[in-house]
Amino acid sequence: MDQYGLSERRACELADLHRSVFKYQKQEQGDDALRKRLRELANERRRFGYRRLGILLAREGFEVNHKKLFRLYREEGLAVRRRRSRKRALGTRRPILVPDRANQRWSLDFVSDAFEDGQRFRVLCIVDDCTREALVTVVDRSLSGVRLTRELDELIRRRGKPEMVVSDNGTEMTSHAVLRWCQDTGVNWHYIAPGKPMQNAFVESFNGRLRDECLNEHIFGNLAEARRIIENWRIDYNTQRPHTSLGGLAPAVYVNLNRATRPASLELRNGSAQQALTAT
Repeated sequence: MDQYGLSERRACELADLHRSVFKYQKQEQGDDALRKRLRELANERRRFGYRRLGILLAREGFEVNHKKLFRLYREEGLAVRRRRSRKRALGTRRPILVPDRANQRWSLDFVSDAFEDGQRFRVLCIVDDCTREALVTVVDRSLSGVRLTRELDELIRRRGKPEMVVSDNGTEMTSHAVLRWCQDTGVNWHYIAPGKPMQNAFVESFNGRLRDECLNEHIFGNLAEARRIIENWRIDYNTQRPHTSLGGLAPAVYVNLNRATRPASLELRNGSAQQALTAT
C-alpha cells in the first residue's frame, strides 16, 4: 500500500489476505488479577500443580482455559520441583477394589517425622477408602497397639463402625490388643501381603500427600505445634483441597453430594467385591 499506492481492499486481494485479519489488533486480556491470584495460591499451596490451582481459581470465579492457565503458570515460574526418590522395582499390578459407600472400608498406616531437635514422632493416619476423608491424624511420640484400638473406639463412637479395616503387618496392627479388639467389635481386619504397600494404596497415597504438602513444608518445634499444624492440614484436606479421584471436589463436599440411597444392584456388586477382597 505504501509502495504502490494501492487501496487496502486491493492490497489484501493481491496478498490473498482477508481484510479482517489485516485489521485485527490484539486485545489486552487483563490477566494481572489472574496472575496475582495464581501466584498467591501457588505460594499458599506450594506442592500443587497448575491443574489443582485451576480448580481453586474456578471456585473463585476465574474462568480460564487450561492451556492458557498452563502458559501463565510457566511464565510465572511456578512449576513444582520434583523431589527425587529411590527407584523401586515394579511387580505385578492388580486393580484395588473401590468401596462405594462410607464406612465400608477404612485404611490405616503410620508416618514418622522428627522435631527440630531430632527427636522422632509418629502420625497415625486413618482414611475412608470411599470418600477419601482423612478421619484422624493422631500425633504422638509413640503409638502402641492399645493406643491404636483406643483411637479406633473413639472414631467409631463419632462416626460409626466400619465393615473392614485394612493395614500392613506392623507390630502395632498384629498385637494382642488389636486381635482382642477385632473379636469384641466384630470388625473384619484385612492384612495386606508383606512387602506389597500398593494393596493399601488409599492410605499410602494420603501419606504421600501429608508428607509432601505438610511434613516437608514445616519445621516442628514440639509435640503441641506438630499436632496443631497437622490437624489444620487435615481439616483443609477434607474441606478445601481438590481431590482428582473425586472429580476435583473436596472429600467433605463429595460426601454431602452423595448421601442418596444406593440402588440394590450396587449392593449386590459390592457384596461380591467384598468377598473378593477378603479372599486375597
